[in-house]
Amino acid sequence: MSGRSPHSAPDWRRRAAWVGVRLRRFARSRTGQALAAALLTVLVLTLLRAFNPWVVTEFRDRTFDAYQRLLPRPYSAQPVRIVDIDEASIEAFGQWPWPRSRLAAMNRRLGELGAGAVAYDIIFAEPDRTTPSRIAADLALSDGDEHERAIAVLKTLPDHDKLFAEAIGQTATVLGFAASRLSNELRPPVKAGLAFVGVEPSKVLRPFHGAIVNLPLLNQAAAGVGAINLSARDRSGVIRRVPMLLSDGKQIYPNLAIEALRVAQGQQSVVVRGTGASGEADTGHAALLDMRVGAFRLPLTNDGEAWVYFDRDRPERYVSVKDLFDPAKDSAVRERIEGSIVLVGTSASGLLDARATPLGETVPGVAILAQLLEQILAQDFVDRPDWADGFEIVLTVLLGLSIAGLVPLIGARFSLIAGVVVLIAAIAASWYAFVHFRLLIDPIYPSLATLATYIAVERVLHLAADRDKAFARQAFAQYLAPELLARLESSPDGMKLGGENRELTVMFMDVRGFTPLSEALSATELVDFINTLLAPLTDAIQAELGTIDKYIGDSIMAFWNAPVDVEDHATRACRAALAMRAALQSLNDTDAFGFAARGMAEPKVRIGIGLNTGLACVGNMGSAKRFNYSAMGDVVNVAARIEAATKDFGVDILVSEQVARAAQGIALLEAGEIKLKGTSRPTRLFAVLGTTAGAEARGFAALQGLHGELLQAIAVGDCAHAEVLLARCRAQCGDDYAGLYQRLAQRIGVLACDARG
Repeated sequence: MSGRSPHSAPDWRRRAAWVGVRLRRFARSRTGQALAAALLTVLVLTLLRAFNPWVVTEFRDRTFDAYQRLLPRPYSAQPVRIVDIDEASIEAFGQWPWPRSRLAAMNRRLGELGAGAVAYDIIFAEPDRTTPSRIAADLALSDGDEHERAIAVLKTLPDHDKLFAEAIGQTATVLGFAASRLSNELRPPVKAGLAFVGVEPSKVLRPFHGAIVNLPLLNQAAAGVGAINLSARDRSGVIRRVPMLLSDGKQIYPNLAIEALRVAQGQQSVVVRGTGASGEADTGHAALLDMRVGAFRLPLTNDGEAWVYFDRDRPERYVSVKDLFDPAKDSAVRERIEGSIVLVGTSASGLLDARATPLGETVPGVAILAQLLEQILAQDFVDRPDWADGFEIVLTVLLGLSIAGLVPLIGARFSLIAGVVVLIAAIAASWYAFVHFRLLIDPIYPSLATLATYIAVERVLHLAADRDKAFARQAFAQYLAPELLARLESSPDGMKLGGENRELTVMFMDVRGFTPLSEALSATELVDFINTLLAPLTDAIQAELGTIDKYIGDSIMAFWNAPVDVEDHATRACRAALAMRAALQSLNDTDAFGFAARGMAEPKVRIGIGLNTGLACVGNMGSAKRFNYSAMGDVVNVAARIEAATKDFGVDILVSEQVARAAQGIALLEAGEIKLKGTSRPTRLFAVLGTTAGAEARGFAALQGLHGELLQAIAVGDCAHAEVLLARCRAQCGDDYAGLYQRLAQRIGVLACDARG
């Protein structure tokens, strides 16, 4: 027998249906739409960051450039020198390229000065044009005894390339080569051994297909051969990274600076560490981590490049080739060259080896290698760790979702402030990481992604608010005062289908004797009459921030304190009733309806107004497509019956005791109690004289005193005194409240009969 309840399945379906309904409602809500926009924006921006297109990379790199400009690498004297083929050297020794015999002399001179290693940022791919054997071959094409003698002499002279190779072999010298995208079979010899821990570098490095190499004679003599390529990623012309390792898919070739460092230390190999090494997590994405050359470690990017932490270009790095051969400067030059790694390059403007750095300077290409060596020797690097990309992606998601949650909760303005604070905090944290740990963490993309998410959420909420405002204006423009409508547009939540309990002051207005009046008018005339009457009465209600509930033929139902709060709603309702009285009087005095001109027996239109204050259910009643904003409850029913009672009391405005207590600055006369239909106890009603100031101006203060005494006399059954007071009240008020005092006279008559009986 199964222990499953027979009602469990239906209960589960009901719960699922309920959850589905709530989710659909949430999806249609402003918050749901804003959240959807935020999620979509965060998803798009996260995917963009994950794919890391050139524009994102360039923007990030420019941020890091700014960091280096603000805090360049502190200069410390390191044994790295640039032997510069500068303008002065070219002027002294002639146009470049120089004969290899001069380069051989220069190389020997550097050895004599005690250079630890000499590295050429130059490729010697072709034989020397000035070598004697080539000149002899050219002369052999000409006739003459003199040419033959010259050829014979030239053949006795040494080959310049051989001289240079011999000089290279006598000094620890490193030559350069350039990897090329153009396919060929040329490859430099591999002089350095390679040991790797973790992933094999050839599986990470993008292979090159061709190379520009030195003459085999020179390569054979060199102690090392290294690449002089710069990063292909730096497409904007600013050099930020340098490849430390290159591969043709078979062999691994080091960078020229790495080779110079290896040779200077007398090392035979370099050690490369990658993912999967001991102590390093294998993330499943093959990447290089760092490399070690003798006593020095260098952090690498995933694909084997190194960030260059730039210092300003300084003259103390450079030694002119001209000065090498100047006997007067021997001691000074020796002091600078001895024990140093010497990089040979050119700064002469005509040789087109100028590079831009993040510091905004243009330097010779060889200076970039020199600064790379300096930071390795000083162990002062900038590093972008392998977790940086993942961290920035997670940060982008977290900040985007946070701002998406804040906008609906605390509003657009405070969310914008929060977003600015987050942006400042992200930049401050990134700057702190750079200053203290030399880490390159991008604060800009996550911050801009947060801003983009904020804009998306704010725009969705703004559009939703505009739709709500348009809806409010369409639904309520005919029923609300412009001031109330503006307030409702700014807070349109009250327009949702359904109701809420609020304290309202409800008004009913009705035309006296409308049935015989409608019989005396044609349909067109009746419509004109209704429009002429209701227009100023509606204006009077809306001027006091009342809401028109509905027009029922010749009647108006209105209320105060919904859909937005109106603090003094009872007072405003009374003032609106008085304004309606004055508007009707003006219409009658000017015969706006044309009844007097027609000779009608009763040319003046009369109305009755009833007011009541109490708790009601107010809201949009109907369906989602067609509804009416209305109020329901006992307070509404009582207000309608108070309006009907104005006929019995002979006054035009009656209010309940609740209104009388709440209204401020309104002059009232107690009309007495009446048992209203549908109520369990009598209701005290009050006639409205006018505003307090207006009543005092018309001398109604004395009337209020006499009226109070009259009601007291009636209450105790003093008929004689009540009749005297009644006469005085009638004399005081004239015809304004004759109907009210006629009713009180009837009550006095009933009391007198009871006394005689």
